[in-house]
Amino acid sequence: MQKTIHDISLLGGHPALDFVNTVDSRGECWGPEFLNTYDDLVVWARRADLIDDKERDVLLAKAGKPGSHAENALEQAKELREALCRLFLSESNVISISQNDLELVDGMARRALAQQSLGCAGSKIVWHRADARDLAAISNRIAQIATDLLTSREGRRPIRACEGPNCGWLFLDQSRGGHRRWCSDKTCGSHARVRKFRAARAD
Repeated sequence: MQKTIHDISLLGGHPALDFVNTVDSRGECWGPEFLNTYDDLVVWARRADLIDDKERDVLLAKAGKPGSHAENALEQAKELREALCRLFLSESNVISISQNDLELVDGMARRALAQQSLGCAGSKIVWHRADARDLAAISNRIAQIATDLLTSREGRRPIRACEGPNCGWLFLDQSRGGHRRWCSDKTCGSHARVRKFRAARAD
């Protein structure tokens, strides 16, 4: 049974990486795509806890109205996703950092920050964010949390791409030795061991 946005694994270790992984394969064969409608984006955002139930219902209702420009919002989200993918891959020098990608993420992140205000939570001072009512709110929030990950390189484990030939998903390597190779040992890791075993038997 083919996976959908409702049941794809969230293995990246960070929501921004899970967002990049909304393409089934970035390996030898690109795709299939999991973000086919704006509703898919909303479903994913709720699964990642970037929006709550109330915000989900508001965004779905707004996207369903004629002339909502939901398709444009979805395309902007995909553009952000690909920019983030390239920026994360630049950590391992796979590709160079693009100024255009930085500017795209920066602009969206700033719009998310503009929707926040300082407030109190008990005795603590915290940031409160306004309810998501604009169709671009999800993309903006993703960009904001992605900047936190991008700028924390010195204080965390590296971001890696799964070495599975038909994968390429990104993940935060939090393995004990820091040498994780697969997005999941149960899927790509298991497939790699099977291929190695079969190749050894063929020799």
